[in-house]
Amino acid sequence: MQLTPNYYNGRVCLNVLANSIDNAKAIYEAAKTHVVVGVLSKNYLDNSSAISDMKKYALAIDNAISVGLGAGDPNQSIMVSEISAVLQPQHVNQVFTGVATNRALLGQNETVVNGLVSPTGKVGLVNIATGPLSAKSPAAIVPVETAIALLKDMGGSSIKYFPMGGLKHQDEFEYVARCCAENNFYLEPTGGIDLDNYEDILKIALDAGVKKIIPHIYSSIIDKTTGETRISDVKQLLSITQKLVG
Repeated sequence: MQLTPNYYNGRVCLNVLANSIDNAKAIYEAAKTHVVVGVLSKNYLDNSSAISDMKKYALAIDNAISVGLGAGDPNQSIMVSEISAVLQPQHVNQVFTGVATNRALLGQNETVVNGLVSPTGKVGLVNIATGPLSAKSPAAIVPVETAIALLKDMGGSSIKYFPMGGLKHQDEFEYVARCCAENNFYLEPTGGIDLDNYEDILKIALDAGVKKIIPHIYSSIIDKTTGETRISDVKQLLSITQKLVG
């Protein structure tokens, strides 16, 4: 069972949502396996039902699943840690304060575990108070470099930079990307990414020299009627990725 995502040319792996196993399989095929498919813990009543269902997803797409919180909900942090300990997925979404617990319960260092940090409106600074209690407290604003060091201390793989609002925080994002490159850390741009701005966002991270990038493209490519991620959009995202990565 592969525990690491299949990056295109070793650099980029898409992260999109699926609302069914059939949708997940179609996504996986459309992305030519360069994807982790998000399944949200928030959609399940308890751990056992989540584990049972997510195991089916994992079997269908060679374990290329991303265990999600659900709109970055910090209250899902413990559930995600406990689920991923059993599933051993390729990718896990975590709030900043959940990273160490998640890594310890996984018992291995191969699965990508991100840590959610948020823009502050100031270049070079991020908010790391994204946990169940800390998210309700005054912001904990620290230098990007410090946030990366703390995530490394806790066994994290990457920064999940959320909510980006597309290119709303472009200057801040460019700084985060440079820091990730300089500190050999992965980057996961998330929030407001669509087919129109994806190329610009990915190019910023690539040009900065980020080693591995996992862009999250969610609601913008979901069919509002069916709730399924549009396969044609996944193909377009892969095409843009191939063009930029080469």
